[in-house]
Amino acid sequence: MKGGRPGLMALALAEAERGASRGEVPVGAVVVEAGSGAVLARSGNRTEELADPTAHAEMLALRAAAALRGAARLEDCDLYVTLEPCAMCAAAISLARIRRLYFGAYDPKGGAVEHGPRFFMQPTCHHRPDVYGGIDERRAAALLRDFFRERR
Repeated sequence: MKGGRPGLMALALAEAERGASRGEVPVGAVVVEAGSGAVLARSGNRTEELADPTAHAEMLALRAAAALRGAARLEDCDLYVTLEPCAMCAAAISLARIRRLYFGAYDPKGGAVEHGPRFFMQPTCHHRPDVYGGIDERRAAALLRDFFRERR
């Protein structure tokens, strides 16, 4: 299914909205067990709150899912994220062996999947998930646009 399981991007968007209410860039991520559809982890950005440049929504959700499973590889899992992942997050997605990546808004400036380094297309990439971009793109992009407009 091109758009993944219905409602899962909505969960990621809810995490993004919660992040915005904490003053974080509104990005949300959800890790889901592909077979059962069970949500293993969900998070929004927490870089400001934790004073941690690696506390992106994807990183936090992947860490939590791996901890829950007691395993670094999440081969039977899908990741839903509201914004095209950066290079750091794309590397983590590859290392976690995520099965499918679904993302919302494209990120021409900081994205590393469809833009910039196109991480999964590099010959040194160990694992390439199936990638589906533009899922609920308008809503995801509007969250980001509104967040930055309010700060200018």
